[in-house]
Amino acid sequence: MEFSHLIGYILSVFVGITLGLIGSGGSILSVPILTYVMGVEPVLATAYSLFVVGTTALFGGIQKAKQKLVDFKKVVLFGIPTLIAVFLTRKIIVPAIPEIVLSTSNFTLHKSVLIMVVFAIVMITASVRMIKPLKNTNVIDDQKTNYLAIFAQGLFIGLVAGFVGAGGGFLIIPALLFLAKTPMKMAVGTSLFIVSVQSLIGFMGDIRSDQPIDWNLILTFTASSVIGIFIGSWLSKKIEGEKLKTAFGWFVLMMGIYIITNEIFLK
Repeated sequence: MEFSHLIGYILSVFVGITLGLIGSGGSILSVPILTYVMGVEPVLATAYSLFVVGTTALFGGIQKAKQKLVDFKKVVLFGIPTLIAVFLTRKIIVPAIPEIVLSTSNFTLHKSVLIMVVFAIVMITASVRMIKPLKNTNVIDDQKTNYLAIFAQGLFIGLVAGFVGAGGGFLIIPALLFLAKTPMKMAVGTSLFIVSVQSLIGFMGDIRSDQPIDWNLILTFTASSVIGIFIGSWLSKKIEGEKLKTAFGWFVLMMGIYIITNEIFLK
């Protein structure tokens, strides 16, 4: 086993820990680890991330379901538009993007760089949501649930998740809180199930005969991540979630800035 892969597998535990603690953020760690530590090509890394995050979130979702912290009606409500969008994005949109997206006499934009830069922008957006305190997260409004807004948000989440290989938990949780009027603890468990289903369906859209998959790598990475989600679930009982969310938000912000700097200015 290569040393870089060993380091990657050790770091993958933190992917699961993050999902177990705050119900999101797994792909924010898995894509950079796969790309920068383990040397996986960025487009392929986003596919691998979908499998890793989807499988890990499934274990966490089952655990939350046993604690009666999953609203399956909202899993379906968000899940249908999200599944459609993420599958079509991985099956049609991502493969259709040319390897050289833009080329001028002074600048060439490659597909892999575009995906990493968009991923970094998503990370920075996520970090702002994580750093900003959530208000009244355990209070449900008297307003009616906006089903049209939920459907539109589901399509958007699926598009973003499919393009950058993210689970989309950082978008799903605010939507569950403010559009679907869901208490925070229930939102985390529900988000894990939505992330799981949409990520695994998105990964299925990546399975093509012309793109070999290193099953040994992703299964080992996933196994380590699953260990992490049980650790994260245990730690969630010991650590105040809001403080952890804020600290992780600052970490994500720095990672996003690093990726943009590395992809645009250091290559």
